[in-house]
Amino acid sequence: MTRSTDVLQLTGVTRVHGEGATAVRALHSVSFIASAGELVAVMGPSGSGKSTLLTLAGGLDTPTEGTVAVEGRDLGSLRQAELARMRRTSIGYVFQDFNLIPALTAAENVAMPLELDGARTRKARDAARTALEEVGIGDLADRFPDQMSGGQQQRVAIARAVVGERRLILADEPTGALDTETGEEILRLLRARCDAGAAGVLVTHEARHAAWADRVVFLRDGVVVDETGSSPVDALLEPGLTR
Repeated sequence: MTRSTDVLQLTGVTRVHGEGATAVRALHSVSFIASAGELVAVMGPSGSGKSTLLTLAGGLDTPTEGTVAVEGRDLGSLRQAELARMRRTSIGYVFQDFNLIPALTAAENVAMPLELDGARTRKARDAARTALEEVGIGDLADRFPDQMSGGQQQRVAIARAVVGERRLILADEPTGALDTETGEEILRLLRARCDAGAAGVLVTHEARHAAWADRVVFLRDGVVVDETGSSPVDALLEPGLTR
Protein backbone atom coordinates (compact mmCIF):
# COMPACT_ATOMS: atom_id res chain seq x y z
CA MET A 1 0.00 0.00 0.00
CA THR A 2 1.35 3.43 -0.97
CA ARG A 3 1.36 6.09 1.74
CA SER A 4 0.89 9.75 0.84
CA THR A 5 4.50 10.43 1.84
CA ASP A 6 5.94 7.68 -0.39
CA VAL A 7 7.45 9.41 -3.41
CA LEU A 8 9.16 6.33 -4.86
CA GLN A 9 8.00 2.75 -4.43
CA LEU A 10 9.46 -0.37 -6.04
CA THR A 11 7.43 -3.51 -5.40
CA GLY A 12 8.84 -6.95 -6.20
CA VAL A 13 11.02 -5.57 -8.97
CA THR A 14 13.11 -7.94 -11.06
CA ARG A 15 15.16 -6.87 -14.08
CA VAL A 16 16.66 -9.47 -16.40
CA HIS A 17 18.80 -8.49 -19.41
CA GLY A 18 18.92 -10.92 -22.31
CA GLU A 19 17.36 -14.36 -22.62
CA GLY A 20 18.19 -18.01 -22.13
CA ALA A 21 21.76 -19.00 -21.28
CA THR A 22 23.03 -15.43 -21.72
CA ALA A 23 20.42 -13.85 -19.42
CA VAL A 24 21.77 -11.62 -16.65
CA ARG A 25 19.64 -10.88 -13.60
CA ALA A 26 20.44 -7.31 -12.52
CA LEU A 27 17.77 -7.11 -9.80
CA HIS A 28 15.68 -9.80 -8.14
CA SER A 29 12.44 -9.20 -6.20
CA VAL A 30 13.54 -5.80 -4.87
CA SER A 31 11.05 -3.78 -2.83
CA PHE A 32 12.14 -0.27 -1.93
CA ILE A 33 10.56 2.98 -0.73
CA ALA A 34 11.87 6.56 -0.57
CA SER A 35 9.60 8.99 1.23
CA ALA A 36 9.25 12.77 1.13
CA GLY A 37 11.96 14.42 3.21
CA GLU A 38 14.18 11.33 3.09
CA LEU A 39 17.59 10.77 1.52
CA VAL A 40 18.31 7.07 0.97
CA ALA A 41 21.80 5.84 0.11
CA VAL A 42 22.24 2.68 -1.95
CA MET A 43 25.54 0.84 -1.51
CA GLY A 44 27.03 -2.38 -2.80
CA PRO A 45 29.89 -3.75 -4.90
CA SER A 46 30.18 -3.15 -8.64
CA GLY A 47 27.57 -5.17 -10.50
CA SER A 48 25.22 -5.36 -7.52
CA GLY A 49 22.36 -3.60 -9.34
CA LYS A 50 22.67 -0.06 -7.93
CA SER A 51 22.57 1.77 -11.25
CA THR A 52 19.84 -0.53 -12.56
CA LEU A 53 17.70 0.41 -9.57
CA LEU A 54 18.14 4.10 -10.43
CA THR A 55 17.32 3.71 -14.13
CA LEU A 56 14.11 1.87 -13.20
CA ALA A 57 13.23 4.49 -10.58
CA GLY A 58 13.72 7.24 -13.15
CA GLY A 59 11.57 5.58 -15.78
CA LEU A 60 14.55 5.11 -18.10
CA ASP A 61 14.03 1.34 -18.15
CA THR A 62 11.16 -1.02 -17.35
CA PRO A 63 11.19 -3.97 -14.93
CA THR A 64 10.87 -7.55 -16.14
CA GLU A 65 8.57 -8.14 -13.16
CA GLY A 66 7.09 -5.94 -10.47
CA THR A 67 6.07 -2.27 -10.41
CA VAL A 68 7.76 1.10 -10.04
CA ALA A 69 5.60 3.98 -8.83
CA VAL A 70 6.43 7.68 -8.41
CA GLU A 71 3.97 9.68 -6.32
CA GLY A 72 1.52 6.80 -6.59
CA ARG A 73 1.66 6.54 -10.39
CA ASP A 74 2.79 3.22 -11.86
CA LEU A 75 5.42 4.20 -14.42
CA GLY A 76 4.67 1.07 -16.43
CA SER A 77 1.09 2.25 -17.01
CA LEU A 78 2.06 5.66 -18.43
CA ARG A 79 2.15 6.53 -22.10
CA GLN A 80 5.55 7.69 -23.38
CA ALA A 81 4.45 11.34 -23.43
CA GLU A 82 3.23 11.11 -19.83
CA LEU A 83 6.43 9.42 -18.73
CA ALA A 84 8.56 12.05 -20.47
CA ARG A 85 6.63 14.82 -18.76
CA MET A 86 7.11 13.20 -15.35
CA ARG A 87 10.86 12.99 -15.99
CA ARG A 88 10.89 16.70 -16.89
CA THR A 89 8.84 17.90 -13.93
CA SER A 90 9.02 15.45 -11.04
CA ILE A 91 12.22 13.41 -11.41
CA GLY A 92 15.74 14.81 -11.39
CA TYR A 93 18.50 12.43 -12.49
CA VAL A 94 22.26 12.93 -12.07
CA PHE A 95 24.06 10.61 -14.52
CA GLN A 96 27.62 9.38 -14.07
CA ASP A 97 28.52 10.62 -17.57
CA PHE A 98 26.76 14.02 -17.18
CA ASN A 99 24.64 13.76 -20.42
CA LEU A 100 25.00 17.47 -21.19
CA ILE A 101 24.17 18.78 -24.65
CA PRO A 102 27.43 20.16 -26.14
CA ALA A 103 25.74 22.86 -28.24
CA LEU A 104 24.00 24.41 -25.23
CA THR A 105 25.49 26.62 -22.53
CA ALA A 106 25.38 25.59 -18.88
CA ALA A 107 22.30 27.75 -18.27
CA GLU A 108 20.58 26.40 -21.40
CA ASN A 109 21.29 22.80 -20.36
CA VAL A 110 19.81 23.39 -16.92
CA ALA A 111 16.81 25.33 -18.24
CA MET A 112 15.94 22.78 -20.93
CA PRO A 113 13.57 20.58 -18.84
CA LEU A 114 11.63 23.65 -17.75
CA GLU A 115 11.39 25.04 -21.29
CA LEU A 116 10.30 21.68 -22.69
CA ASP A 117 7.50 21.70 -20.14
CA GLY A 118 6.29 25.08 -21.34
CA ALA A 119 8.04 27.56 -19.07
CA ARG A 120 8.84 30.90 -20.64
CA THR A 121 12.46 31.16 -21.70
CA ARG A 122 13.34 34.03 -19.36
CA LYS A 123 11.73 32.37 -16.33
CA ALA A 124 13.43 29.07 -17.10
CA ARG A 125 16.85 30.70 -17.58
CA ASP A 126 16.47 32.66 -14.31
CA ALA A 127 15.69 29.41 -12.47
CA ALA A 128 18.66 27.77 -14.18
CA ARG A 129 21.05 30.52 -13.08
CA THR A 130 19.77 30.22 -9.52
CA ALA A 131 20.39 26.47 -9.59
CA LEU A 132 23.89 27.02 -10.98
CA GLU A 133 24.61 29.47 -8.17
CA GLU A 134 23.44 26.85 -5.66
CA VAL A 135 26.09 24.42 -6.94
CA GLY A 136 28.77 27.12 -6.93
CA ILE A 137 29.20 27.89 -10.66
CA GLY A 138 26.87 30.78 -11.30
CA ASP A 139 29.72 32.57 -13.09
CA LEU A 140 29.93 29.77 -15.68
CA ALA A 141 26.32 30.02 -16.83
CA ASP A 142 27.26 31.12 -20.37
CA ARG A 143 30.00 28.55 -20.95
CA PHE A 144 29.62 25.47 -23.11
CA PRO A 145 30.42 22.02 -21.71
CA ASP A 146 33.73 21.75 -23.61
CA GLN A 147 34.85 24.98 -21.93
CA MET A 148 34.46 23.45 -18.46
CA SER A 149 36.34 20.86 -16.42
CA GLY A 150 34.79 17.50 -15.61
CA GLY A 151 33.95 18.67 -12.10
CA GLN A 152 32.25 21.79 -13.44
CA GLN A 153 30.23 19.74 -15.92
CA GLN A 154 29.16 17.47 -13.06
CA ARG A 155 27.86 20.49 -11.17
CA VAL A 156 25.88 21.58 -14.24
CA ALA A 157 24.34 18.10 -14.35
CA ILE A 158 23.43 18.36 -10.68
CA ALA A 159 21.89 21.81 -11.17
CA ARG A 160 19.75 20.38 -14.00
CA ALA A 161 18.58 17.57 -11.70
CA VAL A 162 17.44 19.88 -8.89
CA VAL A 163 16.05 22.83 -10.89
CA GLY A 164 12.32 23.46 -10.47
CA GLU A 165 10.02 21.58 -8.14
CA ARG A 166 11.51 18.09 -8.41
CA ARG A 167 9.90 15.62 -6.01
CA LEU A 168 12.40 12.82 -6.61
CA ILE A 169 16.14 13.28 -7.06
CA LEU A 170 18.20 10.29 -8.25
CA ALA A 171 21.97 10.64 -8.06
CA ASP A 172 24.38 8.03 -9.43
CA GLU A 173 27.79 8.70 -7.81
CA PRO A 174 27.23 12.48 -8.10
CA THR A 175 30.56 13.40 -6.48
CA GLY A 176 32.73 11.11 -8.61
CA ALA A 177 34.33 13.92 -10.65
CA LEU A 178 34.57 16.39 -7.76
CA ASP A 179 37.22 17.16 -5.17
CA THR A 180 36.41 16.41 -1.53
CA GLU A 181 35.34 19.93 -0.58
CA THR A 182 33.08 20.39 -3.62
CA GLY A 183 31.65 16.91 -3.11
CA GLU A 184 30.67 17.85 0.43
CA GLU A 185 28.92 20.97 -0.89
CA ILE A 186 26.92 18.88 -3.36
CA LEU A 187 25.89 16.39 -0.67
CA ARG A 188 24.84 19.29 1.52
CA LEU A 189 22.68 20.57 -1.36
CA LEU A 190 21.05 17.15 -1.87
CA ARG A 191 20.45 16.90 1.86
CA ALA A 192 18.84 20.37 1.91
CA ARG A 193 16.53 19.48 -0.99
CA CYS A 194 15.35 16.40 0.86
CA ASP A 195 14.91 18.35 4.08
CA ALA A 196 12.70 20.72 2.06
CA GLY A 197 10.40 17.83 1.08
CA ALA A 198 11.90 15.98 -1.88
CA ALA A 199 12.85 12.31 -1.78
CA GLY A 200 16.42 11.47 -2.76
CA VAL A 201 18.22 8.27 -3.73
CA LEU A 202 22.01 8.41 -3.70
CA VAL A 203 24.13 5.62 -5.18
CA THR A 204 27.60 5.69 -3.67
CA HIS A 205 30.62 3.55 -2.84
CA GLU A 206 31.71 5.92 -0.06
CA ALA A 207 30.60 5.33 3.53
CA ARG A 208 31.28 9.00 4.36
CA HIS A 209 28.84 10.02 1.62
CA ALA A 210 26.23 7.50 2.74
CA ALA A 211 26.46 9.03 6.21
CA TRP A 212 24.49 12.02 4.88
CA ALA A 213 21.50 9.73 4.32
CA ASP A 214 18.63 8.88 6.64
CA ARG A 215 18.77 5.25 5.60
CA VAL A 216 21.21 2.97 3.80
CA VAL A 217 20.16 0.05 1.59
CA PHE A 218 22.80 -2.56 0.71
CA LEU A 219 22.59 -4.51 -2.57
CA ARG A 220 24.51 -7.62 -3.55
CA ASP A 221 23.93 -9.65 -6.71
CA GLY A 222 20.71 -7.75 -7.36
CA VAL A 223 19.19 -8.47 -3.94
CA VAL A 224 18.66 -6.21 -0.93
CA VAL A 225 20.81 -7.88 1.73
CA ASP A 226 20.58 -5.28 4.49
CA GLU A 227 19.01 -1.97 5.41
CA THR A 228 19.97 0.33 8.23
CA GLY A 229 19.83 3.86 9.57
CA SER A 230 22.86 6.04 8.95
CA SER A 231 24.36 5.70 12.43
CA PRO A 232 26.11 2.34 11.71
CA VAL A 233 27.61 4.00 8.62
CA ASP A 234 28.84 6.88 10.77
CA ALA A 235 30.95 4.36 12.65
CA LEU A 236 32.82 3.56 9.42
CA LEU A 237 34.00 7.13 9.02
CA GLU A 238 37.55 8.13 9.75
CA PRO A 239 37.97 9.88 13.12
CA GLY A 240 37.14 13.56 12.90
CA LEU A 241 34.85 13.27 9.86
CA THR A 242 31.20 14.18 10.29
CA ARG A 243 28.29 14.42 7.99
